[in-house]
Amino acid sequence: MCVERLQRLMMAFMLGLILALAWSGFSEIAVILQAFVIVMILIWAVTNFCPSIWTLRKLVPPCQWEK
Repeated sequence: MCVERLQRLMMAFMLGLILALAWSGFSEIAVILQAFVIVMILIWAVTNFCPSIWTLRKLVPPCQWEK
C-alpha cells in the first residue's frame, strides 16, 4: 500500500462514516466531521500541501506509478 492510495481510501472511509452518522441521527457530529474534511481539502487545494499525506509519508512509502 502506498501513501496516495491509502489517503484516498481514508478519505472514502471518512465520507462513508459521515454519511452513516448523518443517516443514523448523529447529524451534529456528521456536520463537524464534514466541515473538517472540507477544510482539509481546501488547504490541499490552495497550498498544494496535504497534511494527511505529509503525516502518512512518515509511515508508508510513496507510490511509484512508473513501475
